[in-house]
Amino acid sequence: MSNVKHSPSDTKITTVGIIFDESYFYEREALVQELIQNGIDEAQIKILVFKDKIKKNEVFDYPVFSHKDLSWRATVDKAEVKTFVNQPFDLLINYYDTEKTALLLVSHLSKATFKVGFATIDKRLNHFMINTNAENYKVFMDELFKYLKILNKI
Repeated sequence: MSNVKHSPSDTKITTVGIIFDESYFYEREALVQELIQNGIDEAQIKILVFKDKIKKNEVFDYPVFSHKDLSWRATVDKAEVKTFVNQPFDLLINYYDTEKTALLLVSHLSKATFKVGFATIDKRLNHFMINTNAENYKVFMDELFKYLKILNKI
């Protein structure tokens, strides 16, 4: 985290990446619908989900990673995670309010130009922080879009 660089961006938001911690938050689809209702094209929304434990034969319809996907050198070797991290999103929503190494690393490595998250997470990681908890996704989305309009990002 010591080499976090914040570069201001004045581009409009068209592409959105979301990193979820599915350990505590299960309303993934509702949050995506909020984005769509606020004018974000569904095809431009990419999701990456973190799970504490992935069962051996568990099948997902979205990319998933866990602590086991981290190497000793603080890299992630899973192809889906690498693809997500290297995508230059206009907005990255770090939708987790509990710090976990894997989540912090993936958020930090992301090439997104504007990162938003919760106030409980390390302040160096996000450009904009919202003071609520993950269970209140409506409050989070209302505040997010209120400030995106003020910042002239949408």
